[in-house]
Amino acid sequence: MGPTRAQFIQYAPAALAVASAAAGPWSALAAGAAGAGAWAINASTPALRSLIACGITATGCGIAAHQVLASGMNPLFALGLAVPAGAAALAHHRNITGEFPTLPAATTATTGQTSQAQLITAWWKEFISGPTQTEGRKLIQEGAGLAHLALEVGDDHVSFTGIITLPQGQQVRVKAADIASVYNVPVSQVEMGDPKHYAPNALPVTVHLTVPASAPEITAGAPTTPEEEWDAFVGVPEGAMPGTTLTLTRYDGPLDWEGIATRERKAIGTVNLQDLAGNLDLSMIQITLAPGDKPSQMGVRVMKEHALMHGTMLSSVVDELAMDARGYVRLGTYVDARPALVPLAQPGSGARHLYLVGGSRSGKSGILEQILLSAHRSGIATILASPQAGTIAGAHLAAYCGDGLNEAMGALRLAYAMMLDRESRYRSPAFPFTDPLVLVVIDEAHMLLSTSSPYHAEAKAIVEQMTRRSLKRGIGVVLATQTPLAEDLGNSTIIRSQLLIGGGAVFLRCAKGQGSLVGVNAVEGAEGIDLSKIPASWPGLFATVADREMTGLDTEAVMAPEDGTFGLGYLLTPGSQAVQFRSLHLDVSPVSLAGGEPPVGLEDCDAWRERDAITQTPMVDVRGKNLVGNLEDLLFWAEHGRPAPQQQQRTGPAGQQPGPAGPGVFAGPAAGAGDGQELIKPRILELLREESIPLTAETIARKLGTSAKNIKPRLSELKKRDEVTNENGLWKAA
Repeated sequence: MGPTRAQFIQYAPAALAVASAAAGPWSALAAGAAGAGAWAINASTPALRSLIACGITATGCGIAAHQVLASGMNPLFALGLAVPAGAAALAHHRNITGEFPTLPAATTATTGQTSQAQLITAWWKEFISGPTQTEGRKLIQEGAGLAHLALEVGDDHVSFTGIITLPQGQQVRVKAADIASVYNVPVSQVEMGDPKHYAPNALPVTVHLTVPASAPEITAGAPTTPEEEWDAFVGVPEGAMPGTTLTLTRYDGPLDWEGIATRERKAIGTVNLQDLAGNLDLSMIQITLAPGDKPSQMGVRVMKEHALMHGTMLSSVVDELAMDARGYVRLGTYVDARPALVPLAQPGSGARHLYLVGGSRSGKSGILEQILLSAHRSGIATILASPQAGTIAGAHLAAYCGDGLNEAMGALRLAYAMMLDRESRYRSPAFPFTDPLVLVVIDEAHMLLSTSSPYHAEAKAIVEQMTRRSLKRGIGVVLATQTPLAEDLGNSTIIRSQLLIGGGAVFLRCAKGQGSLVGVNAVEGAEGIDLSKIPASWPGLFATVADREMTGLDTEAVMAPEDGTFGLGYLLTPGSQAVQFRSLHLDVSPVSLAGGEPPVGLEDCDAWRERDAITQTPMVDVRGKNLVGNLEDLLFWAEHGRPAPQQQQRTGPAGQQPGPAGPGVFAGPAAGAGDGQELIKPRILELLREESIPLTAETIARKLGTSAKNIKPRLSELKKRDEVTNENGLWKAA
């Protein structure tokens, strides 16, 4: 059996060097023959270069040695010329040795591991045993280290073996499926020893990895460059943010980075978040935007593991629930860890509204409980209308609670009466009031406002008036519904617009097909958000029964924040972009955090003293028209009862009979009387003399049961007679 190709390339130059002393010039011919042979067997370029250099050196030394011997000089000189030839042969041997590496040893020590062995060990510690580099990572079995790691690398396969080792007394609970998920291989490629044949704390494992021959190391995937992906899909004309470029500020992987999107010399404006998530091939909750100080810039954050998955406990920030000097309270935490603040009041101007949307198990009730607690700790009185009885744990913190459909309607009537009472006592909206700020909290408002509700017309009329008129009287409205659909607000555009202008909005998860904020349900600053796209559980978090302790029913167990996405949504304040946030996690009863103090009470006024009668008195007639407009009428009907439109209870002046709208409101002339001018003018004069305050023409017309176009000409005629006066549209008797 002849020499191998490698042996020929290694030892042929050495033979030339030994023969150089005797062969003389013939060594050149031998070196040429060796080079041709090396080329014929496809030697590599470095090997050929080294061989040629060695042959030239050996040939030169051989010629010199031959000349020395031929001239009769000392033979020791000729022998000395063999030294550089041997050195050249040794150099050639070293040059080509690295071209034929041997396979790695079957076992490697912990120190001096190959890069591939280090990567295998790092993945094992990160996901299985710890210590992990990721804060809050849920390990498969902490302390289950991989000992005696052995790596086998072949031309078409790579595998490793080891022993899962735990301290004495513990048992290995790592499963083959767990290891397969970590190294992204099928379960069939993971072999584990039978626990019956091994100690409980030591179990052998073999993992077969399938990798290309050119890339034997384990790779986590081919990461894409966020800048290139942005330019290709987002910054193009049809993208979510056309004309923008991305500058990264942090990069921890293709699914965990932050950056700033910039549009040259132009404002970015509002961004359709659903389109942006589609451009980047992400779910909506994986990406969040943060408007910057410049309109041409927008902060972008992509999250592999959501920053708010573990939540913020309410008990640890209870001192932040009280209102600050600007009227803000903490409602939760933004995705960038900043406190999420909402205003409950505006010092020097009045109260603020809040619009809350969220379906079942979205965290809506938790936010309402938190608002009740914040109002209590801030000295704000609350009136709670809860059509669905028994759903708000902090109901005892309200000064008045309407629990149930009928009682909730009564709470709305009381809130409207309190506003009318304050309007009668405070002619000027100058602050501060001596009365406390009031929040009217309406939970499940669709049960009162939708067209299917028996109180639809009355509730819609009251809420429309309150959202328009109550802020300057120190009364804010917190309205909560299950969807952002117009039907939930009684098809009233006034209510939604006034709520958004007067404070802000919180949007949580909704049912599928009911959470889109586009079309007729569009909200400025929340373009493209679909609340039904917020998942009920965190992506990648699979809570299986096998991972839980099934030792019995534990009635004291508290749900962990990462068990669901409750409280996760978007917070919108006037004039800004909706920002992703999560409400504080309520792990204790709000009543216990109230400190045992009684609820903040309302002021002692006519509306509060007559609350029992007011809550039972409809504010509109049976047609849903003629909402009571002042406190005097309201208190009269609370005492005497609201008549039907056909009823006539007392006779008015000049033989006229009162109409259905209240005291002093007359339906028209008595039977047989005409409708001449002289019959209306005495009624106008008598009404103005009875009223202690000036009235507008519209108010006079409403009280007399006629239209304003019939009243205004008569008022002008009475003014010419100097029987009435007009100051800025307010009429009174002379």
